[in-house]
Amino acid sequence: MSSESSESTEVWAGWYRDRRGAEAIVITADGRSVTTRVRGAEYTGGSFAALRATEENGGLPLAGCVLEWDLPLPVVTGGGRSQQATLSCLLALGEALSDGSPERVDLQLTLHCDGAAYESGVTGGDFDQALDRILRQLPPGTRFARRLLEAA
Repeated sequence: MSSESSESTEVWAGWYRDRRGAEAIVITADGRSVTTRVRGAEYTGGSFAALRATEENGGLPLAGCVLEWDLPLPVVTGGGRSQQATLSCLLALGEALSDGSPERVDLQLTLHCDGAAYESGVTGGDFDQALDRILRQLPPGTRFARRLLEAA
């Protein structure tokens, strides 16, 4: 479900859901920002939890919805063996507050690796914190083979 469009930009297919239904989306991360287009409006931000519509689309934060996507994340074991894994991401953004920001930001990551699933539990939208929770569950010496989403 993923493809790399260049060395510095990654692109993943995913889903957007809200009360009006669901639609397929494409998420782009370039190391500085994350971007997606929902129902014709572009949203961009320094992280998934901070996606805002562009000024020409009202400038409001994304709220009242769920985003789901999978991305490849190679894992290297303590013995140096590299294996492909998939990171499933679920971001739930609560209803909009008076300033337009979501009332809550819930992120849950699940790493599917070597026949097992490792879950982050629900975090407040901090991608690195969620990844650290997963890493602590993996066998000692295991690490992710690359830095993931500088901007997430």
